[in-house]
Amino acid sequence: MKRKTAFSWMMYDFGNSAFATTIMAAVLPVFYYDVAAVGLDESLAESYWGYSQSIAVLIVAILAPILGAISDFSAAKKKFLRFFAYMGMIASILLAFVSEGDYLFASILLIVGNIGFSGANVFYDAFLPELAKDEDEMDRMSSSGFAFGYIGGGILLAINILMITQYNWFGIPDVTTASQLSFASVGLWWFIFSIPLFRNVQEEEKTVKTRKKSYAAIGFSRVIHTFKEIRQFKYLLIFLIAFWLYNDGISTIIRMATIYGRGIGIDSNSLIIALLITQFVGIPFTFFFGWLATRITAKRALYVTLYIYIGVVILGYFMASALHFYLLAICVGMVQGGAQSLSRSIYGRMVPAGKKAEFFGFYGISSKFAAVFGPFLFGLVGQLTGSSRLGIVSLLVFFIAGIILLRFVNIDKGIQQAKQYAG
Repeated sequence: MKRKTAFSWMMYDFGNSAFATTIMAAVLPVFYYDVAAVGLDESLAESYWGYSQSIAVLIVAILAPILGAISDFSAAKKKFLRFFAYMGMIASILLAFVSEGDYLFASILLIVGNIGFSGANVFYDAFLPELAKDEDEMDRMSSSGFAFGYIGGGILLAINILMITQYNWFGIPDVTTASQLSFASVGLWWFIFSIPLFRNVQEEEKTVKTRKKSYAAIGFSRVIHTFKEIRQFKYLLIFLIAFWLYNDGISTIIRMATIYGRGIGIDSNSLIIALLITQFVGIPFTFFFGWLATRITAKRALYVTLYIYIGVVILGYFMASALHFYLLAICVGMVQGGAQSLSRSIYGRMVPAGKKAEFFGFYGISSKFAAVFGPFLFGLVGQLTGSSRLGIVSLLVFFIAGIILLRFVNIDKGIQQAKQYAG
């Protein structure tokens, strides 16, 4: 494979990761609370943000198997990638026009942007097996793509933080305008670094598969079929359910942490800077937990990450200052990548050799469905009680239940079941 093609593919990750950092995690949650939802009760602002996240994740989860079927049965991956990418870019730019009280408009754009971001990623990921010569090259390209994403998302977030905290340096009149410009910058950044992929990555020529069903019917019948197959593997299934639970807690912390911090009075600049810290702390600690797994086993290393997350939730309830939020951001950065990479590794060990693509596809799609409940529960508890602190505590349910189920997972027996499979 040509270096130019691989580089072009990875640069897309460099560009689109800005949506995850600036819009999903750092700047938009604060802007939503301070500007878009101004005038609403504090707990309502956080609840509406949680509901918006749940709706976005649910729509993405429903679309994922359909888009997967389109990817397999059509020869138009690039067209669909471009369509969803443009959807995300335009939604990002339109966020620059959200002003005081426009929380409904902001929520709609957040949902549309999420659909564009996630939908495009389905087709972006589908290019990887076509571009890589073998599994080793696929692993290297995949890891490099993630690294490019961390760097690209981190660089633009750092620039946007500078724009917001030192807006006068750029001739910007106020923080609100700086935040709006940062949203527009995400759309432009994403577009610019997508150009190499659009120009240089060519779709593999293939005969379009004939189909007798709709893409939706094909997509969901695949999900149901895979779930029936997974049920044959007891320990893999138990692990998968445990993963759905604790990963829902993790994804909710990622999506809700910033607006929660704003709701309890942490200043906006501190919140955004803390998210940048999380971004860069995560890189070395992901490798650290990979090393730790070789010393104490992957399952025990995973337990360490989940116990730290429980500590994060408990400390989050008592959080009262920017220093507390910085400490929590560092803790989340330490375990976020480790928990996700260890989970994928454990799951992969118990997957039968001939079923890896199918089972990992289900792993990704099913986790999207599971991720709907955390933000919804956070928002509902906060709305019913009038306290976002109780909303954050509700996440303990996901981590504790996940840890309890993990105790029933015998990885060695799971690996044995996978090896004995004769499918």
